[in-house]
Amino acid sequence: MVSTAPRSVLTSGRSRLGSGNRNSRQGRYGQAAKARSCKPESQHSIFAVSYRYFGLSEQGTDVRTEFIAGVTTFLTMVYIVFVNPIILGKTGMDRGAVFVATCVAAAVSTLVMACYANYPIALAPGMGINAFFAVTVVLTYNYTSQQALAAVFCSGVLFFLISVFPIRQYVIDAIPQNLKLAVSAGVGLFLGIIALEEAKVIVDHPATLVTLGDLTKPVPVLMLLGFVLIAGLNYRRVLGGTLIGIIMVTAISLPFGLSQFNGVVSVPPSLAPTFLQLDFSRISELTFLIVVFSILFVDVFDNAGTLIGVTHRTGLMKKGKLARMKQALISDSFAAMFGALIGTSTTTSYIESAAGVSAGGRTGLTAVFVALFFVLALFFAPLAGMVPAYASAAALLYVACVMTRGLAEIDWDDVTEYAPAVVTAITMPLTYSIATGIGLGFITYALAKIVSGKAGEASPAVVILAILFATKFAVTG
Repeated sequence: MVSTAPRSVLTSGRSRLGSGNRNSRQGRYGQAAKARSCKPESQHSIFAVSYRYFGLSEQGTDVRTEFIAGVTTFLTMVYIVFVNPIILGKTGMDRGAVFVATCVAAAVSTLVMACYANYPIALAPGMGINAFFAVTVVLTYNYTSQQALAAVFCSGVLFFLISVFPIRQYVIDAIPQNLKLAVSAGVGLFLGIIALEEAKVIVDHPATLVTLGDLTKPVPVLMLLGFVLIAGLNYRRVLGGTLIGIIMVTAISLPFGLSQFNGVVSVPPSLAPTFLQLDFSRISELTFLIVVFSILFVDVFDNAGTLIGVTHRTGLMKKGKLARMKQALISDSFAAMFGALIGTSTTTSYIESAAGVSAGGRTGLTAVFVALFFVLALFFAPLAGMVPAYASAAALLYVACVMTRGLAEIDWDDVTEYAPAVVTAITMPLTYSIATGIGLGFITYALAKIVSGKAGEASPAVVILAILFATKFAVTG
């Protein structure tokens, strides 16, 4: 069997090494022995096909390791099937349909990444961008969810064009690094204020805009308890710490009647309420263009950051360049388009994939296993529907903290770099709009460089985007 063959082959390989010059010969034969240990016994089994297609032997891994890595990645990101229906449900979208769309988008998109790019990276509807979809685009700009899905689809098409043509590297390099970091941190702050408001930890106030909520009530206390649990479990590297925190808060809420038990397993809900429900009626509006660009901006640069952050440990990065980067970006752009078609916000690569890489995942087979687990998750809709909003808010707040770490990497020695970055980050939560934060960041960056006599550091792309955003603010506010 596959699980026993590596040990026997490796043992026999070692037994043939002479004891006299064992150390000198180990380097010569060690790599060959390791490669032999990764080969399955049968050349016609599904395992043999996996070894050849995904190149397991070349990467020094095996099916068992890839399976464990897949389990690890899935458990670190499965919280999205509980959180995404709650966030998109604010728009009036059917939560059951969104649950199915989330699982299907994650499964299919991850499988495409696995088979086309051969990356151990999983995809699912992105955190932060789903909040932008619901809170900013639908609730603030008064778009319908169908119109918002159309914007997501268009952003995916543009992402695909960027990925196919050679301009992809120019687009990635044209945006200042500090603005990229600020956008990530700003999205984190945006998630943070949404989480705190959802659990009534903060509430509105006529004089100060926001103030502390009533902490004598169970909802804010349970959310903060869940947050502490999630943070502590992740610090201790407990597998599935975020999921465990959500489940524990949900379980605690049951005896108090704050949540209702509706079973665990059932037939998946219907996808019909969200399937192919795209409305392009506002495609000619400037606001639609801003929404599309904002989604595209976050998706492209979050994806690039995830690819770099995850793959540098797999040997896929050579001299600062990623192998099969084009295939990976195309896979991600497909995910955005496919997710919109079936009814969810932008589907993108997950940084949680790094957990699977740490567990030994090196090839797309890891992602194949993740995809299969998301298919199985389809049958746990009652469990997802049982999770209260404040339990998912605890996970939101934790993700907010992780994303906000980008502020530490900003260049704090150049005011023309950090001032626009701070403006970008703080205006996202305070205006309740990622798009507004990005726009003000670009405008501030371009003007700061021009006024300080460093106009050459503002790329043409930055100046053009600053002008577009300034026009938008002047025309529509």
